[in-house]
Amino acid sequence: MPNNLYPLLHTIHAPGDLRKLPRERLHELANELRAYLLDSVAKTGGHLSSNLGTVELTVALHYVYNTPDDRLVWDVGHQTYPHKILTGRRSRMETLRQLGGLSGFPQRAESEYDAFGTAHSSTSISAALGMAMAAKIQGVERHSVAIIGDGAMTAGMAFEALNNAGVSDCNLLVVLNDNDMSISPPVGALNRYFAQLLSGRFYATAKNMGKTVLKGAPPLFELAKRLEEHAKGMVVPATLFEKFGFNYIGPIDGHDLESLIPTLENIKLLKGPQFLHVVTKKGQGYKLAEADPVAYHGPGKFDPSVGLLKPVVAPKTTFTQVFGQWLCDMAAHDARLVGITPAMREGSGMVEFEQRFPERYFDVGIAEQHAVTFAAGLAAEGLKPVVAIYSTFLQRAYDQLIHDVAIQNLPVVFALDRAGLVGADGATHAGAYDIAYLRCIPNISVACPSDENECRQLLSTAFAQDHSVAVRYPRGAGAGVAVQSSLEGLPFGKGEVRRQGKGVAILAFGTLLYPALTAAQTLDATVINMRWVKPLDTGLLLEAARNHAALVTVEEGCTMGGAGSAVAEALHAAGLTVPLLQLGLDDKFIEHGDPAHLLKLQGLDAPAMLAAIQLRFGALVQPVALAA
Repeated sequence: MPNNLYPLLHTIHAPGDLRKLPRERLHELANELRAYLLDSVAKTGGHLSSNLGTVELTVALHYVYNTPDDRLVWDVGHQTYPHKILTGRRSRMETLRQLGGLSGFPQRAESEYDAFGTAHSSTSISAALGMAMAAKIQGVERHSVAIIGDGAMTAGMAFEALNNAGVSDCNLLVVLNDNDMSISPPVGALNRYFAQLLSGRFYATAKNMGKTVLKGAPPLFELAKRLEEHAKGMVVPATLFEKFGFNYIGPIDGHDLESLIPTLENIKLLKGPQFLHVVTKKGQGYKLAEADPVAYHGPGKFDPSVGLLKPVVAPKTTFTQVFGQWLCDMAAHDARLVGITPAMREGSGMVEFEQRFPERYFDVGIAEQHAVTFAAGLAAEGLKPVVAIYSTFLQRAYDQLIHDVAIQNLPVVFALDRAGLVGADGATHAGAYDIAYLRCIPNISVACPSDENECRQLLSTAFAQDHSVAVRYPRGAGAGVAVQSSLEGLPFGKGEVRRQGKGVAILAFGTLLYPALTAAQTLDATVINMRWVKPLDTGLLLEAARNHAALVTVEEGCTMGGAGSAVAEALHAAGLTVPLLQLGLDDKFIEHGDPAHLLKLQGLDAPAMLAAIQLRFGALVQPVALAA
């Protein structure tokens, strides 16, 4: 982008350059930073609303704190684009979320300014506390700051960390980036004045001295404590965080640099755990995003002067949409159904369900552990809970999955969205491990629909069971198969032969069925749509093993412990020795990039499957044209 459009921003190559600016020029810098951010994300796609809301806060933090020596831990990580731009990555923003380019989240390997990798929420306070404690143990003068927002404070882990930090006596600052709660009055001169007053050393010293002097007179001490809480309660929303042992400051306007910077400078001089409450607005400075922050949360490429446009051609139905429609249809059919989401209503396709069945819709916040045990409680009372959750987020509730659901054999349906590779969000959001981590748990079955219609059918099958079933499906659209309107399911635990061939049988789990069918045409191979990882259709498997010279498994999940491993175990148990090739995701974290290209790199598109099978089994799979 031309330097003349952002003359001041182009002089900032690192936070050290920012700290050389006179304070009166920071407003100008913030304006340029917001404009540059909007221009960049419009060209690449990515998270927008949350980042527009953190521009001034990011400028203030880097201006006051000596980063990277002082540690900034961002949570949720999708609010860090301004941070990336100010920390030497401005010229690489055009590569955002592309293969080999910048991550959409903080990454320690990407920059020394990314103190901690955060892409799932509610981890920042724990990590920053660890860093603060390390500084204390090592005798290093260093500040640790956790910036937590976007609902991340709803998670139990955040409060566990607060509970620990409040008694740690570490120099830790927690900044609550509040862009959701209703604060009345949220901002203004009075709040600015009291925020600076309460963060000042005079107030802190006086308060601590008063506590020391009055300790010997318990009635007076208690009276003073109550007066202090009452006075602070008049200008701040609550003293909850003081009960955790923090010195609470705020709320202040997170877009007002004249309030942010003096407050942060005061806090920097204080000892012990501090809590700063800032109020920001998602989409700040871009009217379209301010009006609809959800739509602009993670847009694709767009023209900022026009905004998001409705597609001229209707897009294919996505798996998420199939789930959302099935959920509404099944809820109308069965009054026992309740839907649960951990703060992913839009992402999981539950908007219509909430509108039609509000009394049976539960958004529990970013609290995956609670979501699973809450579902278990509902199931224990005879209801049929459906937990809509991303594959990668269910990992956070693994203990609850085993202890609260599986051991008690409760009928909970887990609709696992984003199974397999997710593209631009990268390794932290990829659903690479659900097959492996689920199939080892008793009383839980795992289904892998190959297309949109099969997804609806297997959801109905899962709902009909008296134990837990996880139905995993990928992000986006599938093969474009027409979706039935009925709620008829499929036989439990049974697969199907989709193509009868010879020599080699390809056992496909999930949407890789379609590239497998393409590869099989050249090889004249048999293709089996397995549908279920657990229970495995061992009858169909053993028949294929006896009638073919070799077997190939394909899955969009980790090969270690995955569906291919399940097949190998079943063959071993049956005493059959058959050459077996397992194709799946490599034993590494797969970075962000175009999903189709990532599948190709992992050897999971049709040409790569064909090449791998020919390389492994040679004469058994000569191309049909050559054999003729």
